[in-house]
Amino acid sequence: MPGGLSCALQPLTGKLYTYFRAKWIFLIFVLVFELGSLLCGLATSSNMLIGGRAVAGIGASGLSNGGLTIIAGAVPLDKSPLYTGIMLGIGQIGLISGPLVGGALTESATWRWCFYINLPIGGVAALMILLVKVPEITKKKAFSPGAVSRVLPKLDLVGFVHFVPAAIMFLLALPFGGDGTYAWGSATIIGLFVGAAATAVLFGLWEARMGDSAMIPASLLRNRIVVSSAGQTLTLAWCIFVPSFYQPIYFQAVKGGNTNTEWLSRFGYYLPFAVIGMTVTAIANGLISTFSPTTSIGQWVGYQILMGAGRGSSLQIKQSFIAIQNALPANQIPVALAFIIFSQNFGGAVAAVVVTTVFNRSLLAQLKVLVPSLSPAAVLAAGPSADAVRALALPDSPLLSGLLIAYSKAVQNLFYMLAGLAVLSFVFSLGMGWKDIRTHKSGDKSVLDTRSEKGKV
Repeated sequence: MPGGLSCALQPLTGKLYTYFRAKWIFLIFVLVFELGSLLCGLATSSNMLIGGRAVAGIGASGLSNGGLTIIAGAVPLDKSPLYTGIMLGIGQIGLISGPLVGGALTESATWRWCFYINLPIGGVAALMILLVKVPEITKKKAFSPGAVSRVLPKLDLVGFVHFVPAAIMFLLALPFGGDGTYAWGSATIIGLFVGAAATAVLFGLWEARMGDSAMIPASLLRNRIVVSSAGQTLTLAWCIFVPSFYQPIYFQAVKGGNTNTEWLSRFGYYLPFAVIGMTVTAIANGLISTFSPTTSIGQWVGYQILMGAGRGSSLQIKQSFIAIQNALPANQIPVALAFIIFSQNFGGAVAAVVVTTVFNRSLLAQLKVLVPSLSPAAVLAAGPSADAVRALALPDSPLLSGLLIAYSKAVQNLFYMLAGLAVLSFVFSLGMGWKDIRTHKSGDKSVLDTRSEKGKV
């Protein structure tokens, strides 16, 4: 479960970037990720493949946080939205192109190249980082055994030992129950949830005792902007995941078939982009929830353009990352970034299970009403592809018409939920603060200088 492991390790990576130089910690995570990719490519058994993916997950846990931390130290606050947007935009290109490239490699070469391809790309990235000077947000002492021994108590490893089991047990219970591996009422699922709750309580009690020395410092959880940013990011994860997966289901099953980061740097205030973006996203989700078998091309194209506009304003810029960089002293930024990334990954992991369960139950309920003669098990087994759905009933028959309506209504229910989550994200965004991120001079010191001085460690 590399995704869950990467998610669980996020808070600890923030601590590492706080106390050690970002360049070398980032390179270590790249090396671990490359090692995991190599093990996967060389795998001779399923256990070796699983182990390799676990190693790759450990490496991946520090890459996003590391990239954002490096940007935070390398550029002034007013330029951070631009470079953050570029970094995250490239990441989105990877998410989109990855399955296509992986499919091509599997068909034309071997599945092992889906992992081997990471080696030259990661090697070039590591070499580029190695050859450049990476500025730090705060002053840090050179790496030495003595420095490590002084920092180890500050990493809150006891909190880490409580946090990881809680996160992993919860993230294991969701897919095990969601995909039917175990019944929701089984001893395995209940045991995982109870274990996750118990260790989470122990983690909370320990963190309260540790105060600002905790892995997730209490001062962060008391900061309105940090909590609002985490809430916005978690709910946005649902708004990212669900449309990207379930809109294609609508078009397959039912139909058969300019970034704005520079604006933010010039305008200076990130809050309007978050508020406007989530307003547009909520409206777009509401409109998409009206999709039916008879929805016209003009409607579904227009609604998706509106969805893209809302997500472009609220998601691609990642106002939450910008907000916390402006709200916190420099020495707390890596931990806060890790907390935001954890919120995003956790939201996506939960969304993956919840929406699948909601969709399947909605589809089964509609099938009982609209096409009771069709076997629900056969429909689920066939899948949502255009050919599979249309193979279940004769063309132009009332049975096929009812089946298409059932799929359409199941998708509609998900977008009702998304519209509500977008409204909730809008509410969270209101707490992210109204602050001008453009650099202003005060004597001979810039905003970046002031932030660096406040965060010296």
